[in-house]
Amino acid sequence: MASGDVFESQTKSLAVPRVNLLTMFRLGLFQMGLSMMSILTLGVLNRVMIQEIAIPATLVAVVLALPLFVAPSRIWFGQISDAKPLWGYHRTVYVWVGAAIFAIAAFLAVQVMWQMNIAASSVGGWTWTVQTIGWTALLALIFAVYGLGICASGTAFAALLVDISEEDNRSKVVGVVWSMLMLGIIVGAIISSSLLKQLTPEATVETLQAGINRLFTIVPAIVFGLAILATFGVEKKYSLYSSRSTLLNREDSITLGNAWKILTASPQTGLFFTFLVVMTLCLFMQDPVLEPYAGQVFGMPLAESTKLNVYYGIGLLIAYSVTGFLIVPRLGKRRTTRLGCMLVAFCALLLGISGFTANAAFLKLGLVLFGLATGFLTTGAISLMLDLTAAEAAGTFIGAWGLAQSISRGIAVVIGGTVLDIGRRLLPSLELAYGLVFALEALGMVVSIWFLNRVNVTEFQTNTKQAIASVLESDLD
Repeated sequence: MASGDVFESQTKSLAVPRVNLLTMFRLGLFQMGLSMMSILTLGVLNRVMIQEIAIPATLVAVVLALPLFVAPSRIWFGQISDAKPLWGYHRTVYVWVGAAIFAIAAFLAVQVMWQMNIAASSVGGWTWTVQTIGWTALLALIFAVYGLGICASGTAFAALLVDISEEDNRSKVVGVVWSMLMLGIIVGAIISSSLLKQLTPEATVETLQAGINRLFTIVPAIVFGLAILATFGVEKKYSLYSSRSTLLNREDSITLGNAWKILTASPQTGLFFTFLVVMTLCLFMQDPVLEPYAGQVFGMPLAESTKLNVYYGIGLLIAYSVTGFLIVPRLGKRRTTRLGCMLVAFCALLLGISGFTANAAFLKLGLVLFGLATGFLTTGAISLMLDLTAAEAAGTFIGAWGLAQSISRGIAVVIGGTVLDIGRRLLPSLELAYGLVFALEALGMVVSIWFLNRVNVTEFQTNTKQAIASVLESDLD
């Protein structure tokens, strides 16, 4: 019997129950927490730094993208969680430690932001001085640490989903868990709006600072608690690979070098990686500009623009609730993903057109539809991603897919802010400047379909299985 077959037979022999619906919802609490943190960083900080403090949008975009640019660490965190249990767990403790790091870093980032405001105000507005450069560098460092915490916890969590699921129920796991992520967007937006509702456009800096400090104290603490509640006991009870480090002396055999060999064994890995990069790039290009768009084009105050995420989240929540259970089983993962790409392109154009109406209701409707389209796309793409993940090196593959998504999302944030700055300089109106960002999103989404059409799951699984068997057999010799 080949060593790959030995591993498969040993893991299948583990007596573990099948993950139930209640546990899926509990796991979703972690994704709910992550989306709440995203609302804080992109939904609040970018608006405050661009509009209230008047920091250049490109600089804000670069700083906020730094957590995504540390994504290469995901492959390392994934391989480490595969091979090195922490306090007896391959996934759970990595999730907890990472959550603690990003929760603390988020609070510290806000304190540095206020120091940047003081430094800018002392010279009559934003300009490059020794003080502003120093505080900007410190903020960048804190956001990089924040990103490392996200990478450690997010990679281990996604690998845990592979460990506890099987091919026939993965779309359901994705549907439930990512529905909770969208619920987090809604809850985070409501909490943020509630805590910031007293902040009118005429509010003083002191009032603004007190409200945002309270927000960044309460929400990170909630998020850390959700991370513990979501994952406590799940790995031990449900993981098919909870004894992975004892199987075939796995801790010594699947090294980082061997994991890389497995990761690169199939050209399909590169194709799907490229699809994820292009798709994610186009899906999140509007992230750094949406709230400023609402403020500058539609005249919305801070609390109201933050609440826009509720409309986006409603669309996502509806899509996630039905796609994993109804759409994917009928259309298949690839066709669902392709349909999602086309719908996202259409809705991005719709968001751009809404600016010319100056009608907030049109913008909100566009965001609901954009959320629906995004839900179709991400459910199909994530389900496909889990199929393109070898269980024996789940952390490494999840790290690679997370790298593709994070790096491209970081680039998307930078491109979104940069294109907005370019548009504001070259185009005659704010509506056209913001519309340029949405039009570029739609174009790129069409391009991503070309790569998706060339992905072959069967070829990937065949090549990867052979590579795993070869690696394990060579280590046994």
